[in-house]
Amino acid sequence: MGQQHRYARHDITFPSEGALCAAWLYRPDGAQKPPIVVLAHGFGAFRELRLDAYAARFAEAGYAALVFDYRHWGSSEGQPRRLLDIGRQHADWRAAIAHARGLDNIDSRRVVAWGSSFGGGHVLDLAAHDHDLAAAIVQVPHVTGLASVFAQSPKILPRLLIAGVRDQVGAWFGRPPHRVKVVGQPGELAMMTSPGSYEPAMRMAGDKREELLAQNDVAARIALRVPFYSPGRTAPKITAPTLVQLARYDDVTPYAKAERAAARIPNGEIKAYDCAHFEPYLEPHFDGIVTDQIGFLARHVPVA
Repeated sequence: MGQQHRYARHDITFPSEGALCAAWLYRPDGAQKPPIVVLAHGFGAFRELRLDAYAARFAEAGYAALVFDYRHWGSSEGQPRRLLDIGRQHADWRAAIAHARGLDNIDSRRVVAWGSSFGGGHVLDLAAHDHDLAAAIVQVPHVTGLASVFAQSPKILPRLLIAGVRDQVGAWFGRPPHRVKVVGQPGELAMMTSPGSYEPAMRMAGDKREELLAQNDVAARIALRVPFYSPGRTAPKITAPTLVQLARYDDVTPYAKAERAAARIPNGEIKAYDCAHFEPYLEPHFDGIVTDQIGFLARHVPVA
């Protein structure tokens, strides 16, 4: 075990296509030009849902960390609220990486992208295009749209598509979004309703449960786009060392599909854990998973 650093956390913002993304910047005390890990969440989530736990561990290990909310979510700007636009989230990732590279007393050549679930898919796409990344870490990543769609109950799919069409048509006429829940109990109309979704998501929220429930909806048009979003196809183009962490009992992002996509990353490393989709954030799994991430960083992006 290396030196454990104290660290400071600062509230900052950075621009993305004319709006401000809210972020936390973690700086380890006494570190000169450390590498930096840039983190963002998954589908419909905001940074208070346990991303601080990961960032704190990175900072203690001597890494800077930048944790941001996508536009339209959390503390970031963007109207309407809780609109999930894949292209805009990709742009937010590019803006976050550019901001990290421009920070004072940061090693701009050693920037690591970290994403979980839907955000893990975004990082796969980012790493396939940004070959200056020092490394990437993707946790239970979204890799193929159709596999994620068919992980849903067949009774829910037609209702989601109808809601998506209603929202999209309303958007064309300037109406407020028609919304569906992000995560729900089996049988509810929600984007994620598998048995491994609702209760683990609530446990992940901890004392932020009420805040999560208050923001547990999304503009339904995303249901029309998820089937066509398959960032796992870009895996062979990724050149950075990439750690892919999979959950063997994942019923949101099917394990076998994710494993096949990860195996196509030329410099990839795959680790699997006996847990479900949301459980990497929770004990007893969190400590081992984040320890593996820090070990991966120590091998590929060591602190000076």
